[in-house]
Amino acid sequence: MASVCHLKTDFAALSAKLELHSYSVFTVDQIDGLPECCYTKPEPVIDPAERIEHADRFFAETGADIRHGGNRAYYPGASDYVQVPVLESFRSPEAYCTTLAHELTHWTKHRSRLDREFGRKKWGDEGYAREELGGAFLCADLAITPEPGEDHAAYIQGWLKVLKNDKRAIFAAAAHAQRATDYLCQMQPSAEEEKHNNRAAA
Repeated sequence: MASVCHLKTDFAALSAKLELHSYSVFTVDQIDGLPECCYTKPEPVIDPAERIEHADRFFAETGADIRHGGNRAYYPGASDYVQVPVLESFRSPEAYCTTLAHELTHWTKHRSRLDREFGRKKWGDEGYAREELGGAFLCADLAITPEPGEDHAAYIQGWLKVLKNDKRAIFAAAAHAQRATDYLCQMQPSAEEEKHNNRAAA
């Protein structure tokens, strides 16, 4: 009987010291800027040699901080870099270029560039939908057929909301998309050569 009482006393003392805590838990894909070793490397889907060289040159000439790795693509804004998975993890070179073109369009909205803001607060909202045309415009300029992604359904839903509230929103968004494409094109060596030739001719 004494041993049972002793156990009850110990349990009561232990219970008095216990505290409940809640913690926010995130998956690796929800955290930006982790070192490469934290990510599971995807199985290669395509041969890395199957690159679209003119697109690679175009992307490199923008001077954007493009980082490869992880399992998702994003532009974090304040940190001002573009993150994309490695080429081999995409189902085709076109899918890789479509994704990178999309993120580089977001990159142009930084206040040091085009200073564009559509009131985006979260992924898939109306502000986000307005941003999405730029990637399609850039792919067209690079003669790349954009490949539909799993998130395109959300973009369409976002556009349905936008158009419901403003029938002319598509024209404003298209103008911004063209401006973003023009900005990226103007960073290419050919654009600089053309400017130089025009100045010389004048």
